[in-house]
Amino acid sequence: MAAMSSLTLLRGPSLVKALGFIKTSNYIPRIVPASRYPLQSQRSYVASAHDEEAAARAAAVNADTGAPTIFDKIIAKEIPASVVYEDQKVLAFRDINPQAPVHVLIIPKSRDGLTELGKAEQRHEDILGNLLYAAKIVAEKEGIVDGFRVVINSGPSACQSVYHLHLHVLGGRQLKWPPG
Repeated sequence: MAAMSSLTLLRGPSLVKALGFIKTSNYIPRIVPASRYPLQSQRSYVASAHDEEAAARAAAVNADTGAPTIFDKIIAKEIPASVVYEDQKVLAFRDINPQAPVHVLIIPKSRDGLTELGKAEQRHEDILGNLLYAAKIVAEKEGIVDGFRVVINSGPSACQSVYHLHLHVLGGRQLKWPPG
């Protein structure tokens, strides 16, 4: 019962994000009743959000260097990925840190300067359309076409951590609003 009360401020995506941080770090949460230490239950989420923000700021430093990203390495088959969909222009694969039962990333195979949506130019219109259409195909393949969300994080303030434009397709559970 104490474990449940210590997580009362973390619900839905916040809880998933906090648990993802705990899983991928050496952080060991201390279970404390929320009624006894009301700020204790907020600390793991705050630490998770801070680490995500710090990672985004660090990634932004190298955003436009042209250095290969992890996604370039996945496209080149240097890093394995669970591919869901692929055509000549886009690649869709499962996220290794899913935030929903279905969490697929869709990337353009050619970055062409499109490191984030905020840097899109008119010449990118076709690939942007291809990415959104691929999201619909992925939703059909994953059986979530009746309800899914497409998320694009653009820039460090949105916690973008890989500077190769990518879409997150999320679904397979009731999604809440507002999202974050």
